[in-house]
Amino acid sequence: MIPMFRTLSRGVLSNSAWWSVEFLANDEWNRRRPWLKKTDPSLTPREIMTEKIFEKNNSILFPMTTTPFDIKKTYLRFLEEDPEITMPVAAIESLVTMLRIKQPSTSSELINLLSDATTHLKTSIPNAISLSAGCDLFTRFVLRNTHLYSDWESCRTHLVENGQLFLQRAKESREMIAQVGLKFIRDDDTVLVHSYSRVVLHLLVHAKKKFVRFRVFVTESKVENDANEGIKMANALREEGIPVCLINDSQVGYVLNKVDKVFMGAEGVSESGGIINRMGSYQIGVLAKNAQKPLYVVSESHKFVRMFPLAPDDLPVPPEGALNFSLDTTKGFNAYHHVDFTPHQYITALISDLGVLTPSAVSEELIKMWYG
Repeated sequence: MIPMFRTLSRGVLSNSAWWSVEFLANDEWNRRRPWLKKTDPSLTPREIMTEKIFEKNNSILFPMTTTPFDIKKTYLRFLEEDPEITMPVAAIESLVTMLRIKQPSTSSELINLLSDATTHLKTSIPNAISLSAGCDLFTRFVLRNTHLYSDWESCRTHLVENGQLFLQRAKESREMIAQVGLKFIRDDDTVLVHSYSRVVLHLLVHAKKKFVRFRVFVTESKVENDANEGIKMANALREEGIPVCLINDSQVGYVLNKVDKVFMGAEGVSESGGIINRMGSYQIGVLAKNAQKPLYVVSESHKFVRMFPLAPDDLPVPPEGALNFSLDTTKGFNAYHHVDFTPHQYITALISDLGVLTPSAVSEELIKMWYG
């Protein structure tokens, strides 16, 4: 059973369209929406929203405004507001916000609105594989629930409210994964992690809090002109009191004989059970398989994506990202390829909020999500 698809009965939720306001205290509301400007401290969040108070520079997210809604700006705002939010969850939250603001008057308008918004997001954001998983998942959620209500007004209201519940469960999946994955980390383990992954970090920190003693190799994972994700991961682990050795990607083969197991996150999990992840994941998978070291992929189920790449060349790449050979000595590294594809045969298991899955089980879970 996929928890995110369980919808509330019609009598459980209020007919109010003010979805999250009903469940948030003022302090929590202010923390999650820091751009709100309260002109009167006595105003409640509901009153603030009806007063249409919002930040300048195309602030959006609130109903009955004359400012044109921009799904891309909304998505980027959510990512900027919460560094811990994943791209699929940010996409889902943006779509829920859009439905609340646009208030489509018919189911046909609703479907067209969702289609246009998801297409715009997928085409305007670089490396949109992970984002696509969230868009497709929420679209399917909406399509499966539009027929459950006798009148359109109830349908629209409950879709927004249940969409927020859907979003909340997606965010909670990281804690579920930490509990499921705890048994894979034992005392005196030496693990290798690749780049920065929020869910892998959460798992390791959870193990530390349970008094498991282990050490971590972290790969640098730096692409030219990009942030150094490996250093970010190493610093986060050290702040939690976990011993770390930061290595270059080219040193993986050298340290692998000292490693007990490998953990990595994923930007997307394909139908075959292979993963789309940070550049360098594929070569680590090949080396781990050759050295007979288990490779565990830690990923939320909302990153399961309906794609079936057979090789890294099957991933979408912008035209300027083509691999070109040149005699120009000023040319640097190819900086357009940030992800690669690791086929399922190099993966031992996937640790997800649905439990521990074999790579072949991903297609079954996708069938349940879309057709179950």
